[in-house]
Amino acid sequence: MPRKSKTYKKIIYPDSKYNSLTVARFINKLLSRGKKSIAESIIYNAFEIIKEKTKKDPLEIFEKALVNVSPVMEVKSRRVGGSTYQVPVEVKPMRGTSLGMRWLIENAFSRGGKPMFEKLASEIMDAASGQGNSIKKKEDVHKMADSNKAFAHFRW
Repeated sequence: MPRKSKTYKKIIYPDSKYNSLTVARFINKLLSRGKKSIAESIIYNAFEIIKEKTKKDPLEIFEKALVNVSPVMEVKSRRVGGSTYQVPVEVKPMRGTSLGMRWLIENAFSRGGKPMFEKLASEIMDAASGQGNSIKKKEDVHKMADSNKAFAHFRW
């Protein structure tokens, strides 16, 4: 947090193909070395694979996957009296979707052997159906928050 002035959120314009802000944010998260055209082609190819395999709108499946992956609770470290506690806090919706996008991309990268658009498509389809590594990550975060409920009174 800056001390002097207020921070402003960056204006993001919707993507050209689906006219969706969430897809535009996802493209920006996938960016590597400033090559936006490559990130767009990866996502659009992944959406084409999703469309072929499921015979449904890929944007709906992507939205469902994001809702399934976005966490509701997380833990933050608070230092109280010389010891550090993991305090469970609620996640704001914007941060939740951002974490979900990050986890989808990380877990797609960790899958091996295929091109990135195929890995991303399979990770999105797994997340939409309620399974996969991204869902496991969300459950781990929720378990951690649930197990540290005793320190919830340190929230401020």
